[in-house]
Amino acid sequence: MVPPRPSAPRKKDWESVEQALGVELPSDYKELIQAYGGSNWDDYLNLLEPGCRNEHYDLIEWYEQQAEALEDLWEFERKPTELAENGTRVIPWATTDNGECLYWLVRPGENSDQWTVMVNEARGDRWKHFPITCTEFLVSVLTGELHSDILSSFFPLPVHEFRQLDSA
Repeated sequence: MVPPRPSAPRKKDWESVEQALGVELPSDYKELIQAYGGSNWDDYLNLLEPGCRNEHYDLIEWYEQQAEALEDLWEFERKPTELAENGTRVIPWATTDNGECLYWLVRPGENSDQWTVMVNEARGDRWKHFPITCTEFLVSVLTGELHSDILSSFFPLPVHEFRQLDSA
């Protein structure tokens, strides 16, 4: 079941957001944010939104924090093979209540609508690549068509829950 769309679409200054990130974001993600905004799915997965009404789920803040944290991490841990190519990076688009992070895999010269998903476990070095877009990933995990052993075994819920992340 897809949650009902909010009564009014959220307006974003995507040009400013993309300038802050240094990349154009995928069109499916922009459509998802315009429809649902920063949101929690099945009391577990939190969709990050630029300028989220709940400051804890702001896409740009998460990007800045994760970029710094990952740079430090790569000094001690081996990068996933998907990140070996020079100029390849990840940008977070969702997180979980357990601390797992879902990223776009951003490769040099690749159109943002071709970005795929990387999932990183909360307190460990396991990464899993899913060669699908973020919306394909979200739909596939919610319908049970796709499973990640990094994400909670209680996700998705048998009866889906949805709420917007409007306040801290």
